[in-house]
Order: sequence, then C-alpha cells, then structure tokens
Amino acid sequence: MGIFILNAVVMNRLMSKLSRQQLKQLIEASIFVADQPVSVAHLQHTVLADLQVTKAMLTELLAELTEEYQDRGVHLVKRASGYRFQSNDSLGPWLGNLWQEPAPRYSRAMLETLSLIAYRQPITRGEIEDVRGVAVSSHIIKTLTERGWIKTVGHKEVPGKPTLYATTKVFLDYFNLSDLADLPSHQAFLDSQTTIEEPSLDDLSVSPLGASDESSTTQHTLDASASAPDSSDEPEQLH
Repeated sequence: MGIFILNAVVMNRLMSKLSRQQLKQLIEASIFVADQPVSVAHLQHTVLADLQVTKAMLTELLAELTEEYQDRGVHLVKRASGYRFQSNDSLGPWLGNLWQEPAPRYSRAMLETLSLIAYRQPITRGEIEDVRGVAVSSHIIKTLTERGWIKTVGHKEVPGKPTLYATTKVFLDYFNLSDLADLPSHQAFLDSQTTIEEPSLDDLSVSPLGASDESSTTQHTLDASASAPDSSDEPEQLH
C-alpha cells in the first residue's frame, strides 16, 4: 500500500509539471483516441483531473489546436457534444473508397419525420401526421430513437397526453451541426421539397481513426434531393 501511495504522489508531481506544449499534446491525443466527441467538461474530469487546468486555459489550447489543423487533411472541429477530429470535406471522394459498403440511405418518410421533429420540436406523432397527411410508422419512431437521433422530452397537456419528441446531440453530431441554429432556414427547407438524402461520397468527411461507425466517423449534411425508398419501413396508411 505504501508503494502504491508513493507512486501516486510521484505521478501527480510529474503531471503537475507538464509544459504548455505537453498539455496541448495530451489534449490532442485524448480527442484523437476518443470514439466520440469530447467536451471540455469531460476532459477536465478525466485526463486533466489531476492537473490544475482552468476552463479558460483549456479553451485557449483547443482554439490553438483548431487553428493549427486548419490547413491539414484532418481538422479539429467543435460539434454539439464536444470536439472531434474529422477529415477535410474535399477529401471525401477519395477517402470514401476505404469502405466497401455504401453510405446507408433512409426512406423519404423517415427523413421527413426526422426533419419535422428537428424544425418543430417538441412535436407529437399526431402533429407530424397532420403535416405529412399520412400515419407515421411505429418502425420509423423506433429506428430514430434507437439511433439516438430523437428522444422523448415529455407529454403534451391535452387529452391522451401524447408523447413529445425532440432531437438529440447525437443527431447534431451526425449531421455535422453544432446547434439547431445551424439548420438551413425553414423557408429554404420548404423550397427544397422538404426532403433529405444520405450524402454521396462528395459530401462525406471521415475520421482519421478509420472506424466504421458512421455516427462517429462520417459527417453528413442536409440535402435537398429525395432519398431512395427503404423497404424496411412499414407501409404508411392514408388518413
């Protein structure tokens, strides 16, 4: 036990003497090896827990790292859940060849449902159906929930108390958004036929880690063209 305590004391002393450059390298490495965006708070409570690093200092170092990566093939970007590394957008057409499977495509019904939740949240299933004019498949709600793109945020105070849905930080991260304010304007969305499509290789940005989980390795953008139908969705019923 005495040896363990002594080692801990020595380690703490060594860590307390990290130079500014070493500290920046530690932050850089932490974000690089993480499998999801890393927030400032998470950095402070984990790898920097034994160091006296203020939030202001950490923010300053992150800004420096972001600037240093601007002209590289990999960028450090801030998204809704925190900071992550992703490739330069313009490299997508070539980097996409690293993966044999094409990017997943979702049905128009699913993406319209997701779009209505994003723009009109919190919103009930019935309100979505009123706008679209057709019933919302339970499979669509289940799929969006399982992907972590939407969540239940309460119940509307009307007879039956229907569930209210809203988007999540995972949704923002996936579509490469930092905030809901980054969504295209509502009018622009309406002018684009209110549809979204999974991006082509030209739209892809991939993580330098080369993982296959698209939620953490690919950046996706909202697109105006219609998506291909997905037979996995349940058929919709007209009212």
